[in-house]
Amino acid sequence: MNVEAVRDRLATVEDPDLEIDIVDLGLVKDIEVDDDLIRVELILQATGSATEDAIVENVEEVLAGLTDEFEVVRVGAHDEQSTVLGSVKNVIAVASGKGGVGKTTLSTNLATGLAQRGASVGLFDADVYGPNAPMMVGETDSPGVTEDERLIPPSANGVKVMSMAYLVGEDDPVIWRGPMVHKVITQLWDDVEWGELDYLVIDLPPGTGDTQLTLLQTIPLTGAVIVTTPQDVALHDATKGLEMFARHETNVLGIVENMAGFRCPDCGSVHEIFDAGGGEALADRHQLPFLGSVPLDPTVRRDDGPAVLHDDSDAAAVLRSIAASVADNVGIVTRRRVS
Repeated sequence: MNVEAVRDRLATVEDPDLEIDIVDLGLVKDIEVDDDLIRVELILQATGSATEDAIVENVEEVLAGLTDEFEVVRVGAHDEQSTVLGSVKNVIAVASGKGGVGKTTLSTNLATGLAQRGASVGLFDADVYGPNAPMMVGETDSPGVTEDERLIPPSANGVKVMSMAYLVGEDDPVIWRGPMVHKVITQLWDDVEWGELDYLVIDLPPGTGDTQLTLLQTIPLTGAVIVTTPQDVALHDATKGLEMFARHETNVLGIVENMAGFRCPDCGSVHEIFDAGGGEALADRHQLPFLGSVPLDPTVRRDDGPAVLHDDSDAAAVLRSIAASVADNVGIVTRRRVS
């Protein structure tokens, strides 16, 4: 058994999304053959992606046909965000064109949902003027401090959390101009000890202002998730967010439609309070993935953590599905980037 023989067998494994074999895609980083032991390194960095799990299973089946002793190791690509954010494999921005569409709700559930899928996850609340992610993600301690005065983010439900809310009084308003926002945002992510993360979810403020531009100019994003509600005014503003990311050549991982409908617990009928289908139509119009419609559900606003922690609602099921789809779409983006 030699390296070339192993490589030839690996070439029979096809990426189901990109429809190219993993050798031609450049996903096989290294092959080692030592007697009967085969060790293969695959560039797969979307932890929690069912597609990437399937690729690994297919590789293991191929190797099992060659030897009883093998090891398949997932490694990240060479462009991990090691200089700015520590060892962070993927950075996902959650954005909306307007306020009040449930962007922070989606961010906290996405981060927690990815953690439920076995990923190491951080959540950065970049909404300087209205930081409330810590309240919505669940109870956390205050940040710790390292010997070199870097902040250690506290954890909630397996998610490391950092927010301006930890650094100001509970009821103190933040009244800053643009340059101050730029300074505090860059200082926050420069001075946080995130450690090794599969995903860092960044909850952006509404709109297309200073914080968004600072982020786009400072951190290479893996992709963005756009949150909207079904009605026209939200869709109009969400389109501005799409254009912002397009101008900065940032991949959009998909669109989420929030507050899609309310099912009456008494009669069982669905009331489309904010209209219906607008988010899916927006995704179709821009040829982007539609990640799902989250219904209005009291479980989403419960005080005991994100809805994905609970198994008793339609909204929780949709939010878990959204986290799974985001992981898969991150995988497509990163594997295409490697190729």
